[in-house]
Amino acid sequence: MGAMNRRQVLGSAALLALSPAARAQRELRSLNAFAPNFVFSREIATPFFEAVRRASNGSLGFRASGPEVVPFAEQFQPTAAGAFDLLFTHPAYHSGTTAMGLAMDAVAADPAKRREGGVIDLVDQHYQKLGLKVLAVVPTGGKGFQYITKTPLKTTSPALAGMKVRGTVSYHPMIKALGGSPVVMGGGDVYSALEKGVIDAAAWGLTGVLDFKWNEVAKFYARPGFGQASLYVFMNLRSWQGVGADAQRLLMDEARKIELASVKRFDELAAAEEAEMKKRGMQETMFPAADASRLEELWAQGVWEIARAKNGAEADAMRHLAVARGLSK
Repeated sequence: MGAMNRRQVLGSAALLALSPAARAQRELRSLNAFAPNFVFSREIATPFFEAVRRASNGSLGFRASGPEVVPFAEQFQPTAAGAFDLLFTHPAYHSGTTAMGLAMDAVAADPAKRREGGVIDLVDQHYQKLGLKVLAVVPTGGKGFQYITKTPLKTTSPALAGMKVRGTVSYHPMIKALGGSPVVMGGGDVYSALEKGVIDAAAWGLTGVLDFKWNEVAKFYARPGFGQASLYVFMNLRSWQGVGADAQRLLMDEARKIELASVKRFDELAAAEEAEMKKRGMQETMFPAADASRLEELWAQGVWEIARAKNGAEADAMRHLAVARGLSK
């Protein structure tokens, strides 16, 4: 082989070694609290993972597992222990361990102000002590929640009187204040529970009702909506420390992008879903004025109470910071 040919071969080999396809891909194992076709997965987890793949030219990849592998309420510990690298979830699902992440549902859905005001940094510092790094805190719209009911709300306060209402722990103070009895169950169990009369209503986000087909067994959605909902992308702290500074910057850049895009996107999705619920025969039922006027206060106070009961002074410090930044009551 001539010198020119050898130089060409060596040059080609060097270029190949530097090409994205030839780089050693790091495949991160992720856990998802939701099925892959559910709205939260479609609009947050999958776009985030795809954005990271593109931005890293394929050097960071993901292998996702869902609640069929580890139940949604049991995913925190294996991720913190390092059996998985990432976790996409709602923090209500691990509120028995800590309620600091859950407390973000009492903080206004303004991603930029949450970061600029130091609220997310404070929560991140807390989770790092538990073995997790907070990558993204993604609001699901300007408003977060609603009640889906089999029958119209009571026309006098309290509107949920006598109703058995599905809700994670974050809803419980509010449900009780509105006269209902809270029942804990996963979203996947609600259809059957509504159909069989085990529950009369379900508290849920403003998107996802049609994914679960609850419109087939419950014909009313309550207004006004209330509160804020935030979903989290966590990373095992050792995995975070092991990916290197460049990958860390890339992950955080993409996390901030999806946070900023989420409010408008989920507001659009919620409006579209409400229109479709009407087309499928669901009807609006309204909270009486005495209840409607206190929904936001009931929600925020209930979430902060849960956080304080679990995390004490840390939750108080978070609330003080959020209030000082104009992000909570």
